[in-house]
Amino acid sequence: MDRMPAWADAVLVPLISLLLAAILSALVILAIGESPVEAFRLMVDGALMRSSGWGYTLYYATNFIFTGLAVAVAFHARLFNIGGEGQAMLGGLGVALVCLYIPWPHWSVALIAASASAALFGALWALIPAYLQAKRGSHIVITTIMFNFIAAALLNYLLVNAMKPAGQMEPATAGFPAAVHLPSFQDMFSTAAAPLFRGSPANVTFFLALLACLFVWALIWRTRLGYEIRAQGFSETGARYAGIRPVRIVVVAMLISGALAGLMGINTTMGEAERLILNSTEGAGFIGIAVALMGRNHPVGVLLAAVLFGFLYQGGAELALWTNIPRELIVVIQALVILFTGALDNMVRMPLERAFMAARRRRARRAAPAE
Repeated sequence: MDRMPAWADAVLVPLISLLLAAILSALVILAIGESPVEAFRLMVDGALMRSSGWGYTLYYATNFIFTGLAVAVAFHARLFNIGGEGQAMLGGLGVALVCLYIPWPHWSVALIAASASAALFGALWALIPAYLQAKRGSHIVITTIMFNFIAAALLNYLLVNAMKPAGQMEPATAGFPAAVHLPSFQDMFSTAAAPLFRGSPANVTFFLALLACLFVWALIWRTRLGYEIRAQGFSETGARYAGIRPVRIVVVAMLISGALAGLMGINTTMGEAERLILNSTEGAGFIGIAVALMGRNHPVGVLLAAVLFGFLYQGGAELALWTNIPRELIVVIQALVILFTGALDNMVRMPLERAFMAARRRRARRAAPAE
């Protein structure tokens, strides 16, 4: 018998963890002489109460959806993919190669090709760590962390020495042709009478992220491969006994995970910057870990957690602009959310489990017939 209902695990545990993080963050804001209520009001106003704020929130959320899904798929196979940052960098490289060196008649055709290229580059960057884990026993955490640094160095070398236009000082490629520029939310939803999402980078990639959520749900819970991935995650010994090949599952799960992380390059490279630049990932690969943990590795949970972290990113920028709260404190708030929803998850879960089990015993005693 489960110690706690599924709804409590999916909703109550993250909600209480988030509340604890908010309380501690409020105390930190009080300690530096600012008002937590006013800070929260500014965050909500800047991130949610204007269409431009929503545009930034959903832009950040799009990045976190891709990296959160990448981590979630690997988690289901009991793999800890910390390489989303490097895989997203290489995904952006795949996007740039397709957009710069192939002429496209329309952005829709370019988007299909760029998505395939981003997924391929991200998957290939995850292949070597997957092979080393499956065949050589090298720990996936160590190898994926190392590959993040290798990806950053490789991208830096290519931008400085191979892809930067002559005479340009900035380590970045040339701008993409206008034909491959993706429609922004401003292009899609604004009218002359009602301008919306002005200046925000949110673009059509958000809908691609929603399709990725649907894909991961169908893959994990509606396909044989998904069943094998989950079986591997529950018990490698049991999966092997059932005829599932662990080496194959480790490699396939990491390829899918890397492909999902690589797709983030569509949003940052093709959708927002419209060229390949250094540091476009901005830590989104690591935020994806917290998003997956908070979302309980389910696509719906990942979507909601990604929007929450998008709110924190955009709301934090508003705080840094309009108050004396430093930008670094926003990183502290984000870290507190990660701490309570990840590392201190059992601090919330165990008391809740005891409370639900005690309530279940009381109900059983009341339902038992009198002696």
